[in-house]
This record gives sequence, C-alpha cells and structure tokens, in this order.
Amino acid sequence: MKPTGTLLLTRSDVASLLGLDECIAAIETAFRLRGEGKAPPPGILGFPVAGGGFHIKAAGLSLSRVWFAAKINGNFFQNRERFGMPTIQGVVLLCDGENGYPLALLDSIEITIRRTGAATAVAAKYLAREDASVVTICGCGSQGRIQLEALSRVRSLETAYAFDLDSGRAEEFAAEMSSRLGIRIETALAPGPAVRRSDIVVTCTPSRRPFLEPSDVSPGTFLAAVGSDSPEKQELDPRILASAKVVADSLDQCAEIGELHHAFASGAMKKSDVYAEISDLAAGRKHGRSTSDEVTLFDSTGTALQDVAAAAVVYEKAAQAGKGLLLDFTG
Repeated sequence: MKPTGTLLLTRSDVASLLGLDECIAAIETAFRLRGEGKAPPPGILGFPVAGGGFHIKAAGLSLSRVWFAAKINGNFFQNRERFGMPTIQGVVLLCDGENGYPLALLDSIEITIRRTGAATAVAAKYLAREDASVVTICGCGSQGRIQLEALSRVRSLETAYAFDLDSGRAEEFAAEMSSRLGIRIETALAPGPAVRRSDIVVTCTPSRRPFLEPSDVSPGTFLAAVGSDSPEKQELDPRILASAKVVADSLDQCAEIGELHHAFASGAMKKSDVYAEISDLAAGRKHGRSTSDEVTLFDSTGTALQDVAAAAVVYEKAAQAGKGLLLDFTG
C-alpha cells in the first residue's frame, strides 16, 4: 500500500504510546534477531563540536515489515545550566525498509530514555542474580528514573540507593521513585558504600573520570555502565571490567565510545577478553550468569537497533490510534 504521508510525533506522543513493558519486549526481540544473524549490524557516526557533539545512529530490522531508522542526537552537557534545555535531544526518522518512504519523524528524547532503560532490563534478566533486590542508581536524572523502573520489571526490588553530585536531585529522586515503585529508597552521600551493599548497580552520569574502583564492587554484583557513550566519558576504573564477565551491546561501538574503550586503551583488557554481546545471550548462543558470586557487567552505549525497534512500536500504535500530525513531503 502506498503511504499517505509522514507522521510527526512529539515527545508527549511517544511517551503516551511507548509502554515500558512493550519497549523491553521489543528491545529483547531486536537483540535476539541480531544474535540469530537476522539483522545487520547497526551503524554510528560521531561529530564532535565545542561543548558537546552530535551522533547519527542507523539500523534496519525486519519485524511486521522491514523498518529502517536513523537517529540524529545532539549531546550538550551544559544545556540545562545554560539554556534550561535537555542534555540530549534530536529526532528519529523511521522509514519503510522496502521502498525508503519516510513513515514518521519522532522526537528522540523519550525513545532514547526508554530504550536505554529497556536494554538494562534485558541485560539484568541474563546477568543479575535471581535474588537481586538491592540497587544503587548513580545519576538521578530522567535516565536514572527509567533505569530503576525498568529493573523493577525483571527483579523483585526491595531497596535502592540514589547517588547524585546534586544531593537535591537525589532527594527528589528518592521521594518520587519510592512512591511510584513502592520500595525503600535512601540517598547516598558517596557512591562507594552504597555500591558495596548492592546486588545491581547502574551508572548513568556524564562523568569524565572514574568514580568507582574495584574495592567498591562486591562478589555477585551486576553492573550496567550506561553513562559512557562518547570517548571522553568514563565512570568505572578499567580494573572493574578486567575482573568481570563483560557483555557489550555492540563490541565495536563499545570499543570506540564505551567503558571498554578505556579498558582497551589502558591495556587492562583486549577485545578477546569480552565475554559476549547482549545479542548472543538473547539468542541463546551463550549463557549469562554462571555463578552466584561472579561480577557481571553490561557496557551499554545504546544502539540503533534499539531505536528502530522502539520507533516501530510507536509508529504502529500511532497509526492505529490516529495520533500525530500527518505531513506530505512530496507536495
């Protein structure tokens, strides 16, 4: 059927259409298809500029139809302080993968937030202990919130610790998320003591130097390293990765912009030391956690496979519900 136009979908549109559970399911399906060799590797292009940078991520995926998506995001760390704007913003262009028609143009903020949290939930299914109940979230912004909520969908959480350099943000996080999830949340003045008491640790900060070291990580911990998505950003001492079972969302991408980038550069690890990509676990090609006391780590840089999977869910629901503004670029 010939398309009748291109849907323009705002952030509020995406938020109303993309449920977290269906996002987790879509992301796991995308990883599985990649692991089964049924999806090509995603692509990425970075373009640094003063004060930040842009990246373009693209991927194709065959689901109910053949989809292609390209996301253009700007990442500027001082936006909130200087302009009162989000750090990361941009658009996702979703196309028909068989004829190239632009089906939708979507605000990327909510898709990026939710698909990133969903990827951690998928990784936790395979890499966190079944009895994991205590979490530390380092970084109490929008991403920290979705990370905790996504983890609550795959593990029975009882306690969480919230750490942020801005103690006020940590207190707001604790009050909001404890009410939303019905779990006990305490603020942490420093990350180390909280991390040592935790079964699951998520780092989602803009840090450019390590703030966790090996002595902070207890046996049996699952870590999700989410904040490092450019070569300059780093949250973990490379020795943590060297002593852990490391799973990457995309090994080549993590080698360029993730925590693995720093582990490789320091000589603490080489590519052959990485256990798997998350697609290997989702496809059943490799097992996840092997013992209760091993440290597992997910290097999450965010891939376009996640973007196209999430955008496809949003588009199909928007088209069915009649949401969004219909544009005609051919006129």
